[in-house]
Amino acid sequence: MPHSLTALIAREVQAAGGWLPFDRFMQLALYAPGLGYYAHGSAKFGRWPGSGSDFVTAPELSPLFGRALAAQVAQSLAATGTGEVWEFGAGSGALAEQLIDALDALGRPPAGYTIVDVSGALRARQQARLARFGARVRWAERLPQALRGVVVGNEVLDAMPVKLLARRGGEWFERGVVVSEPFRASTPASQVPAATDSGVTAFAWQDRPTALRPPAEIAGAHGYVTELHPQARAFVATVAEALRAGGAGAAFFIDYGFPEAEYWHPERSAGTLACHRAHRMDDDPLADVGAKDITAHVDFTGVALAAQDAGLDVLGYTGQGRFLINCGIASLMEAADLPARAAAFKLLAEHEMGELFKVIGLATPGHGPALGFGAGDRTHRL
Repeated sequence: MPHSLTALIAREVQAAGGWLPFDRFMQLALYAPGLGYYAHGSAKFGRWPGSGSDFVTAPELSPLFGRALAAQVAQSLAATGTGEVWEFGAGSGALAEQLIDALDALGRPPAGYTIVDVSGALRARQQARLARFGARVRWAERLPQALRGVVVGNEVLDAMPVKLLARRGGEWFERGVVVSEPFRASTPASQVPAATDSGVTAFAWQDRPTALRPPAEIAGAHGYVTELHPQARAFVATVAEALRAGGAGAAFFIDYGFPEAEYWHPERSAGTLACHRAHRMDDDPLADVGAKDITAHVDFTGVALAAQDAGLDVLGYTGQGRFLINCGIASLMEAADLPARAAAFKLLAEHEMGELFKVIGLATPGHGPALGFGAGDRTHRL
């Protein structure tokens, strides 16, 4: 399967004139139908390296994540006078299961829970896991033009394709992908075979001059590699426009990332692009294409600006640990047994997920203060 994906991308590189922008390469590597990382049936999500999975997300780590987040979702459903929940990139379905159960227990059962996920393989897993909720859970291919409700997205923005920029000698270049051995640039696309030989590197980097620039000035003249996030910003703007068109709603995105001043800090000279496989991380997205995840940290300042430009208010921005504490996870941990407490602690600890991950809340005007940002709000740092 990875070989077929490699051949597909190689043919597209050739068809594009021998050079493909990295965001298009990343799109194909992750989402090419039937071949991309998120389009085939590998395990992906799991707590242990030996399980055949590649990484763990907060809902798989502890069910208390979804139960705490449900307190904020319930408050926002009430604040906006809506009854629907929409989740993007629902993974294994663990967060959906936790949220629906918790919202039912809180006396605010969602009238509908809609999942938007581009992965057919993951959708099948979600449908099996969530079958007990019956018709309340639905799947959609895309976001409607107007919606009323609360949107959630856990680790969805980091998997959106990014553009790569590189600075050398004071000049900026866009970094793209070319085909190396066994295919040279002169090979017609129609002659690229359906598979490549195992172990042969099929792709290499090539930089081209560009007018693109990071949104923040980066002091110094040293070499620098970084990412731009046009697709994530466009996605957030689309969600914001749909909520505005629907008249009322809120959105909460949880992911690893930084505000602008930290993202484009002069010392962050290698960028944030990373790959995940078998609970190990590497920095070579051109190798083992389709067999591992490719991610980049989120530009939360860009997220906030895209939402504001589309008419939403920023409810708050803070670390995941502080957000979950504000939402009452401490009392949930008190009622849990010791192993469950230990797992939940990883959601809060600064050296685990508590500080690496951030939460941003967005809403149509009139929402009012949000529970999750009651203490420790860092909106002023965006």
